[in-house]
Amino acid sequence: SCRQLLFGQLDIELYSNFDAEAAESGEGESVFDVQRRMAQKYTPYSMPLEEDRFLCTFGHIFAGGYSAGYYSYKWAEVMSADAFGAFEDVGLDNEEAVKEVGMKFRNTVLSLGGGVPPMEVFEQFRGRQPTPDALLRHNGLA
Repeated sequence: SCRQLLFGQLDIELYSNFDAEAAESGEGESVFDVQRRMAQKYTPYSMPLEEDRFLCTFGHIFAGGYSAGYYSYKWAEVMSADAFGAFEDVGLDNEEAVKEVGMKFRNTVLSLGGGVPPMEVFEQFRGRQPTPDALLRHNGLA
């Protein structure tokens, strides 16, 4: 989880705040400085070595069309776990209630798809915005 958070935040940091001109002139941070700064926050137990050049091969953010979208991996996990939480909330052994939630899932998430903004679809299904609580619980962190 921390590694995914690091990659997502690093992607956003590079696209939002990185100053390539300042880095090139030596007046600003290099991409590797940014990587180390972000690693210190998200994975301090696993800092990159000085000669680490992982960023040179991180195709997701430089050649994969993500452009500050890598965080979507973790966000998708949050939404998935929270959606499954609706089934957990009614009791997975309660066949009738699970069927009811399943129909609501079908009529919102599966039926509306890309025709409605994703947050609106989720809110129609769950009655609220997603929270990370279920993901944390499923990962044994809460």
